[in-house]
Amino acid sequence: MKKAVKKILRIVQIPFIFLDFLRFRKNNTDKRFVAKISNAYPCIKDKTVKTGFDRHYVYHTSWAARVLKEINPKEHIDIASSLFFSSIVSAFIPIKFFDYRPADLELDNLETGSIDLTHLDFADDSIPSLSCMHTVEHIGLGRYGDSIDPQGDIKAAKELARVVSQGGSLLFVVPIGEKALIEFNAHRIYTYTQVLELFPDLELKEFSLIPEHSKQGGLIRNADPTLLEGEHYACGCFWFKKPGKN
Repeated sequence: MKKAVKKILRIVQIPFIFLDFLRFRKNNTDKRFVAKISNAYPCIKDKTVKTGFDRHYVYHTSWAARVLKEINPKEHIDIASSLFFSSIVSAFIPIKFFDYRPADLELDNLETGSIDLTHLDFADDSIPSLSCMHTVEHIGLGRYGDSIDPQGDIKAAKELARVVSQGGSLLFVVPIGEKALIEFNAHRIYTYTQVLELFPDLELKEFSLIPEHSKQGGLIRNADPTLLEGEHYACGCFWFKKPGKN
């Protein structure tokens, strides 16, 4: 019902945008730009009271950047997380970014390549600083052209745990809620316990939570897992470490 109302409101805004255009053209006296209706590009979603943003993607990348500042690695490897994260952090830390669908992104301090998360081309215990964020929930659902595999997320998690080095860090992010759910073919939603079960040989250093709705807060560092009560599509940020030498 709410979606239908929003759609109606957007349609209703179209005449007002046309009136804004007429008002702009009437007052356009400096002649730097010629305003023609044929060049119109109506943006009917942006006249809002506040600036909207994707809570999951703004907050979880902000969390990861803060953790990386604390870790301060010589190099960081990211598997298929947000390109915004890798591209921005590469200004301060050398980043190697890999995805099933490689990104033709050219920036200094940033290397990109192709990889299959269920068969990582890295040796055991070889990566001191690793991230895979908002990715594993998709593996095996075919959404991005990968093979259908109900166990794809488990295989991916085993590979991440295998390649992170002893004493090394894994930053891991997935949708999380009070109940486990699969919304095919978009993603899986995990429980807190399910995520821990994906990495039985790693130690949890930090769990942070991004609640689904702003009234529950923004990024909650070192969150109490009981806050997941009543949550459907929240975002869980897990900082794991592999036991061993530092």
